[in-house]
Amino acid sequence: MIENDPSDDLRRLGDWLAEGGLELTVLRPHAGDELPDSLDGYLALIVLGGDQSAFPDAAGVPGAPWFPALEGLLRKAVRFRVPTLGVCLGGQLLARAHGGAVARSTAGPEIGPGLVAKRDAADDDPLFKWVPLLPDVLQWHRDEITELPAGAVLLAASSRYPHQAFRIGDRAWGLQFHIECDAEMIADWARSDGDGLAELGYDADAVVAAAGAALADVEEVWQPFAVRFAALAQGTLADADIPNPGTGRTLPLLGQ
Repeated sequence: MIENDPSDDLRRLGDWLAEGGLELTVLRPHAGDELPDSLDGYLALIVLGGDQSAFPDAAGVPGAPWFPALEGLLRKAVRFRVPTLGVCLGGQLLARAHGGAVARSTAGPEIGPGLVAKRDAADDDPLFKWVPLLPDVLQWHRDEITELPAGAVLLAASSRYPHQAFRIGDRAWGLQFHIECDAEMIADWARSDGDGLAELGYDADAVVAAAGAALADVEEVWQPFAVRFAALAQGTLADADIPNPGTGRTLPLLGQ
């Protein structure tokens, strides 16, 4: 598991994955941990969020020094069918690593609890087919995935941010939203982003209260999702194969 920012750690997602039987190894490149050259010996790859931008600045400098290597690792994960989950920034990096585009959104930020809507393709997805039609999520982002990679399958959308969840191949998922947060994490984000929230017209206390009220609903949806991902990583998830992953253009290039 890759932690890109100390403000966005495993929290509840770590508990759920452990409940599903996964032994977790957390690498913190922001604190100097080296990323592995390969995923040999790992059952899955999970990439968390962070305050950085997934795209480079105008001078071509990446959002974090380790992002090019991390994108390379994400490509290897898809190439070798290692179960992969990217959360918020992690999902954006997964998209960019495979030719998608990420930019500062012109629609404004998404902050706090919300709903996303499943797309029809989710009915055949081994993880999303059990997610309700309008699942509760937590949002905290200003950037967006403006273009999915060629052949990616859109699994969930919202009216302002159409690319809320997607799959690449048959073993890699990207989420624009957060599922890992607890009340303390949201409160910390509100404190650190207080000036920005005020400029946007958000009441920080109201955001924290609304997020706290949604946590039980978020857990009801995403704890089973995380346990299913853990089962898939361990090879014990029934009906994990997808007859048509929807990536006919890219899979031959990946040796599938």
